[in-house]
Formats: sequence, structure tokens, C-alpha cells
Amino acid sequence: MAWLQLKLAITPEQAAEYEDILLDCGAVSVTFMDAEDQPIFEPELGTTPLWKHTHLLALFEGDTAADQLVLSLVQALGTMPQYELEVLEDQDWERNWMDNFQPLCFGSRLWIVPSWCEAPNPNGTNLLLDPGLAFGTGTHPTTALCLEWLDQYMEKGLEVIDFGCGSGILAIAALLLGAKQVVGTDIDMQALEASLDNAKRNQIPEEDFAVYLPEQMPEITADVVLANILAGPLVALASKLAKLTRATGWICLSGILEEQASEVRAAYEPYFNLYPTATKDGWVRITGQRK
Repeated sequence: MAWLQLKLAITPEQAAEYEDILLDCGAVSVTFMDAEDQPIFEPELGTTPLWKHTHLLALFEGDTAADQLVLSLVQALGTMPQYELEVLEDQDWERNWMDNFQPLCFGSRLWIVPSWCEAPNPNGTNLLLDPGLAFGTGTHPTTALCLEWLDQYMEKGLEVIDFGCGSGILAIAALLLGAKQVVGTDIDMQALEASLDNAKRNQIPEEDFAVYLPEQMPEITADVVLANILAGPLVALASKLAKLTRATGWICLSGILEEQASEVRAAYEPYFNLYPTATKDGWVRITGQRK
């Protein structure tokens, strides 16, 4: 069946009211999109900010009368903002979505492979991972930077902490590349569940990978500490992450914008001998060895 899509130009202050009105008018879904490529990198905890200029997309069943819909909205809103109406022909949405995710290579041996794809290099290190709710599929520059570092530097027998493990992608990559044991931690229980599910899919033994909420994490140290989170938390956690890192052990930090690199480096320089910053698409990775 076809669908009728209505696109409105709104402000963040209008979002909640417009969403309620459109649902009352029969919309089967309402989503919000950035109208001007304005990234929101580090929102305040507990907030869900929208962009200064936002597009609201409302989807209606294809037999909805467009003229009547617009009239109903004018009556409800008083004035109608700038809008577009478009008929979307039905298609295999799941197939299209899957086609957007193909195997990705990081370094010389590590591949991230969706479950519906053949591994391009059967002899490589292939991590099976499907896009999901928890952050981390390898497509974001910060994840890619960390995976490339693991591909180059991970050695057999090392113990690793993945601080802010998300989907578990870094932890699982470390294990597949030879790590002896990994402990992951995240503030989101759903992320911990996703990490364990992905580890099981990659046939990681349960005893090799444990996950904890931060307040439940045991007192441990590791040869490698990975933290792909955000610059603000990284700065605040500098002393904690340093304590988790064994003498001469490694730290790998990402989730940092280029303009934030100097602040993060300054927070970690008292504890680590830092190496040159790596950059990808405006994001950076900072690595160092514990003093």
C-alpha cells in the first residue's frame, strides 16, 4: 500500500504540540529530522534536544484525503507552517534498510559483518554484528578509530576494560583479536544486554566477557582500557580510568571532537605518555601508555 507523508517546518518549542495534533488527525508515525545539518554532539543528561530548525515527518495511510488533512490541521493550529505532501509508494523497507549495512574492514585483519552478508575474507577476524538499539556498529568515526587501533595493537593474552561498552563491539573485537578477558561497563542496562547477546552470537565463552553497571563493577585493573564515550565524561573520569589501567598499560579514548582534543589530552597527560592524536571526519582518538 502507498503512504501519505506530510513534512512540516517547525521549531523545537512546537514539537510536542504538533506531534499530539498530528496523532489525533490519524498519523501512524511522527518523527523529527534536522533541517539544516546542525549536529547535537553532547546533550545534557536527561534531555532530548531538537534542532533549531526541525522537520517533522508525519506518515498517514495512503487513502487519507490530503485536502481534508490540511484543513483539519489549519483548524487545529490556527496557521499552517510551511509544509510538503508526498505520496510514498510501498516498497521492501526492511530490504532497503539491510542494503545500507555492508561488511566493513578496519585495519588489516578485522571485519564487521552483518548477519545477512557473506564474510569478504573468511580467513580474517570477522565480528558478526547487526545494527541495533545500542550505539556501536562500526559506521561512526569514533568506533572506527577504536577498531583500527585494536586491529593494530591488540596482542594475545591481554586483559581489557571497555568503559561504556554500548553494543559490545570494542570488547568483542578485542576478544576475537586475542584478548584473554574483557570486562564491560555501561550505565544503560539495555546496552549490557546487547553486549552479551552480541558476544554469544560471536561464540565468545561466557567466562571471557563480563558486564556490569558502573556501581557494580569489581575493583580491577587491566592491560588496556577502552573508552569511546564523550569528551565531558572523559575529562571527569580521567583519574578513575587511570586507576583502572595497569602500569605501562594502554588507554584508548574516543568520542571526542577535534576542538575538544586539547582539553582531553590535558586531563590525561599527568597519568599517561600520550601518542599523537588520530583524526577521522572531525572526530579524534587519543591513546597513551600508563606512566
